[in-house]
Amino acid sequence: MKNTKLQTTRRDMIKGTLGGVAAVVTSSVVASPSNAAPRQAGSSQFYQADGAFDQDYAKKAYLDMLKKFGYPIQDILKTDAFWVCDFVQRDFSKLGMGGVFWKNASGTYGENGAKAYSGNYKNQQFGYLGHEIYLLPGQMLPEHRHIGGAEGYGPKMEAWHVRYGSVEFFGEYRGEGTETPISDMPKSERPWGYGKSWFHSKVVAKRTAKSGEVYTLEDPESWHFQRAGAQGAIVTEYATYHNHVMFSKPGMEFASSPAT
Repeated sequence: MKNTKLQTTRRDMIKGTLGGVAAVVTSSVVASPSNAAPRQAGSSQFYQADGAFDQDYAKKAYLDMLKKFGYPIQDILKTDAFWVCDFVQRDFSKLGMGGVFWKNASGTYGENGAKAYSGNYKNQQFGYLGHEIYLLPGQMLPEHRHIGGAEGYGPKMEAWHVRYGSVEFFGEYRGEGTETPISDMPKSERPWGYGKSWFHSKVVAKRTAKSGEVYTLEDPESWHFQRAGAQGAIVTEYATYHNHVMFSKPGMEFASSPAT
């Protein structure tokens, strides 16, 4: 079988037009570059005058949050490997994310490296992912699920390790037993989309950096998403190969808003 080794880049994962801390998002006026007018708080600050998502401004918000957490600002965060996305919803403060795919690789046993492997799994496929997720205070991912594809890789399976801050993990099914019904949450705290015809998640579980507990997606192809707590969050994801993602809300894309 032909070697299918792949290192997925920002351009592979985010198609379309892609161009911190609580204070960055919640203050009445957010600092801008010295040659620009101050921007108002809320999602509007992340969009240029023509309506296009401002990647650089969004990255600055994340970098401010990372610095406050004491997270190391590595050189890779100064490159296009650090990506941001608003899922074409134009509401980045509420719905968006930033991240780095440290590694998203696939291949065939025996076809990589010295090609010396001749064990029982020779010619079978493998894949793995290392991913860092950055979420501003109260920011969430859209509800989505991962499905298998014609390439022969099954649905992505994943687990999340909160490094800084706190996160609520929402999902379609109970998994580890720590979940509670979304319906039990105060209405003001229920996630965006809850109650819509396209929304599938039913339960929620919380994890904090202090606890160190990892949360695992137990059911393949099940709907899920996550939302950061009041201080924002940095989350390390451990997973199998990332290939196909599907969003529950019609019109959602793994891309960012272009100019109007």
